[in-house]
Amino acid sequence: MIESVIEVTVNGKPRQVAAKSTLPSLLEELQIDRRLIAIAYNGDVIPRDRYDEVVLKDGDTLEVVRMVGGG
Repeated sequence: MIESVIEVTVNGKPRQVAAKSTLPSLLEELQIDRRLIAIAYNGDVIPRDRYDEVVLKDGDTLEVVRMVGGG
């Protein structure tokens, strides 16, 4: 059986993921620690405690911003 894929854009780059992928599964695939980032999903910043609710759809756009310490 062929698994269907969708295309999303992550930080300006197209990326194919399995249909019905979740935001946490994408972050895991990209090896990104969700505690150290902020995400704009289709232009809206989403609270970290809502990441588990996001199911990716074809054409979605994500901007992942990593927190940087310094002083």
